[in-house]
Amino acid sequence: MTVYGNFPGSRPRRLRTTPAMRRMVAETRLDPANLILPAFVREGIDAPVAISTMPGVQQHTLDTLRKAAVEAVSAGVSGIMLFGVPADEKKDARGTAGTDPAGILQAGLRAVREEVGDGLVVMSDLCLDEYTDHGHCGVLTADGRIDNDATLERYAEMAQVQADAGAHVVGPSGMMDGQVGVVRDALDQTGHEDVSILAYTVKYASAFYGPFREAVGSSLRGDRKTYQQDPANARESLRELALDLEEGADMVMVKPAGPYLDVLAKVADSVDVPVAAYQISGEYAMIEAAAEKGWIDRDAAIMESLTGIRRAGAQMILTYWATEVAQRLGRR
Repeated sequence: MTVYGNFPGSRPRRLRTTPAMRRMVAETRLDPANLILPAFVREGIDAPVAISTMPGVQQHTLDTLRKAAVEAVSAGVSGIMLFGVPADEKKDARGTAGTDPAGILQAGLRAVREEVGDGLVVMSDLCLDEYTDHGHCGVLTADGRIDNDATLERYAEMAQVQADAGAHVVGPSGMMDGQVGVVRDALDQTGHEDVSILAYTVKYASAFYGPFREAVGSSLRGDRKTYQQDPANARESLRELALDLEEGADMVMVKPAGPYLDVLAKVADSVDVPVAAYQISGEYAMIEAAAEKGWIDRDAAIMESLTGIRRAGAQMILTYWATEVAQRLGRR
């Protein structure tokens, strides 16, 4: 036998021989505490509505949202990120349903806090897109462009009503310049100094958002390329990161997760604040669809995808499988 290098003395396979050995030497560990459940609560329904493009995910009533929150707590999930789905007739150009204290997202926040208290970190999506009749994340100018600074005024209002409704964490996701600083000021000036900001620091104009549009009943016309990031760019993400940290972000997020693991790793290596990644609807739908066809092992693919995100540096992962995976991890 020809000997190459340190072989046969060096045999990495020795550390792969049994499940117990592989578990003992694993460099990356996935724990229920790493997981956050995104959830949709819809106005005007008396039973949950299945989302056809996201098998297994539904738009909740307030009652089923409460049950989902309890189930997540029982499984050991750390957080829940809420998205509101208002009635179509309540949408308008300024997204006023999003700042209505009685609006569906605020009702969902109150319901979850009443049900589980501090047992989950209750997070709220801070954006206008679900509430505008044009589907964009901000206020439009007369010629149809996003008015960045006018939108910031609306975000300040949203931050206050979401915090009043019980959010532990707000997640400004519209990718408006200056959004974190404006939200921080609004929270501090209204007695919500303890409410944290999870900044959507890196949010790409991705093709993988498609199923989410159904989930929130999006009215989007056009695209979001003038404010979400170009998928071709990576260095730009570090500039966004520096700005968000300077403005007071407590945590930062990369979205989507899977297609941007390189960016996630760069961000994680650059900061001393917690880093999140959002495994978005298209990532979820691809695995579910391929598994339904029998082309992949569903459970193994889910765990591999989440482990990859964790390995790239995410301490927190928003995933629609959060409760399922946490239950599975708890049975190990």
